Amino acid sequence: MEKARICLFVFLCHGACIFADKMTYDLVVYGGSSAGVSAAIQAKRMGKTVILLEPGKHIGGLTSGGLGWTDSGNKSVIGGISREFYRRIKKHYDRADAWKHEKRETYRHYRAKDDSMWTFEPRIAEMILRQMLAEHKVPIVFGERLNRAKGKGVKSRENRITAIVMESGKTFHGRMFIDATYEGDLMAVAGVSYTVGRESNAKYGERLNGVARKHNTHNHRFIKKVDPFVKPGDPKSGLLHGIDPGPYPKEGEGDHRVQAYCFRMCMTDVAANRVPFPKPKDYDEKKYELLFRNFEAGDLRIPMKPDRMPNGKTDTNNNCAVSTDYIGQNYRYPEASYEERAKIIQAHESYQQGLMWTLCNHPRVPMSVRKKMSKWGLAKDEFIDNGNWPHQIYVREARRLVGDYVMTENDCRRLRKTPMPVGYGSYNMDSHNCMRYVTPQGTVQNEGDVQESPGGPYQISYRSLIPKKKECENLLVPICVSSSHIAYGSIRMEPVFLILGQSAATAACIALDDKVAVQSVSYDKLRERLLKDKQVLTYDGPYRAKGIALKSLKGIVVDDEQAERKGFGSRSVSVTPFIGIGYRHDGGEGQGGQQARFVPEIPKEGRYEVRLAYTANPNRASNVSVTVIHAEGQKSLTINQKKQPTIAKSFVSLGVFTFKQGKAGSVVVSNDKANGYVIIDAVQWIPMR
Repeated sequence: MEKARICLFVFLCHGACIFADKMTYDLVVYGGSSAGVSAAIQAKRMGKTVILLEPGKHIGGLTSGGLGWTDSGNKSVIGGISREFYRRIKKHYDRADAWKHEKRETYRHYRAKDDSMWTFEPRIAEMILRQMLAEHKVPIVFGERLNRAKGKGVKSRENRITAIVMESGKTFHGRMFIDATYEGDLMAVAGVSYTVGRESNAKYGERLNGVARKHNTHNHRFIKKVDPFVKPGDPKSGLLHGIDPGPYPKEGEGDHRVQAYCFRMCMTDVAANRVPFPKPKDYDEKKYELLFRNFEAGDLRIPMKPDRMPNGKTDTNNNCAVSTDYIGQNYRYPEASYEERAKIIQAHESYQQGLMWTLCNHPRVPMSVRKKMSKWGLAKDEFIDNGNWPHQIYVREARRLVGDYVMTENDCRRLRKTPMPVGYGSYNMDSHNCMRYVTPQGTVQNEGDVQESPGGPYQISYRSLIPKKKECENLLVPICVSSSHIAYGSIRMEPVFLILGQSAATAACIALDDKVAVQSVSYDKLRERLLKDKQVLTYDGPYRAKGIALKSLKGIVVDDEQAERKGFGSRSVSVTPFIGIGYRHDGGEGQGGQQARFVPEIPKEGRYEVRLAYTANPNRASNVSVTVIHAEGQKSLTINQKKQPTIAKSFVSLGVFTFKQGKAGSVVVSNDKANGYVIIDAVQWIPMR
């Protein structure tokens, strides 16, 4: 009966009914993520038979699962099917009837003249992806999970997969296979090399990859002293929920830890479309003790980041010290069984729903926070089959392939030539926190958050999509690519997955035509076809906004890189003009805890005009504290960094002062009582004649 049931499973393909366990496809795509969708479409465009297998009920992964605030980086390097998708998003919102809960004219991310749109509602993303698949008559099978039991899920012969077997017993035969899952399940069952966790900085000659306490100047950390123990001050009482007991690795070392997961909630403040945040049945306020203590310590930041989507909705992400990221609770997820993964996902859902309910209702949450949170709820018309909760957890990182070529920080920074490029990345090297630990001072802190720009677009190698030839000759992996942890932090963006899915399918089709292994595909042929299909493989634009060279400035100039700093660890090049390679800022936080001292080498005693450089912007502080220390004493000033500097749009004059020869003088910039971001860029001393 079971055999008969399997053979009766039919679906439409090329206008005919086909038995699932009899057809041999040119390409079998496992995983209905954005990469899986673009791969399947590309194979059909190249005249191949293809089937798309999705273990769940939805298409698009995170693209349709709440991540509507597209982390795109430089949009000029997004081409092919990826660009087509974002163009279709724009066409949808060009329509007047697409705007039900707000006016198109009031939504600031809609620009009529743009060809694409990068923010969207989850249900619209899935609708468009399904339309694209239907137009290409791509057959989709939902609800089928790969059998991950040893020796059960993959049939192979001579380093080639011949079929994959589902838990139901259904078997899908193919000539080429693509693993388009976030977890890398197919590649793992196929027996190819992979890794989980962080490599040491030494392994690939990187500086951002390993354990990263020294980068702890970001926004997603504790900025107040918070006690980590159940009974404050008593280590014997045990640690609060969510704090790693250790042992803790050293700075720069590798470990098993994985950056935190969360759900990208679609919230709204439109009353007619809002439902309250549910209180989970297993709610336990002990899970939020760190949140309560952090508020009570004086950190009144709202711990979430609600980026605006159309129709009064949001893509809500993690923010601040204790937020939607469930730090440390996902280490087992990449290798876990389906049953254990389901428990991990449920724990994340319970924690995050409980967090939102707590922020709205708990008496230990400050009234100012509860009042601001009271306007928010879940969007009633999103995820309607899942209680308005996202159907996809944000698996920021799981397994990563280890192929003959491993993408690293050096590729992202273009410090080495990347071979056989099949697409571009450009977003920050972005790792969320991996661990919550006890500091030597006995307080709690977060670790692992790294956010550093690669300085512009970088190429992604075809060789990072394929395993070693001796391991498998007909498998491509466009999501769990061969990459170090920190390089993956940049690669792991949805537009890039759409790009790499298309490129992987293109290579698979060429391998079929030429009857070669995916490792032996002619790059000349691959490149020619990718360019024909409007993938972007070269970039001639600027890589980084150019700063004003220090050598071009008269007098004595001390750049922010040379300043003595306490804090001011965040770098940026977002606002121009700036001096040197960029400027630094305080992250808009830790008022009074960050300071920069600019000390010049004065060649000759005399009178000098002192000038301060900063980049102006509306989010800057209007009351920046600056102190000039000179031969006759010191002078305190307040600088409004919202206003554009008047000297060459870079500097403001602090006055003329006497300085002795040597390093006795200085200028100190502090964020004491600052009401916005404080910028440090450079200080200039010009001798008076």
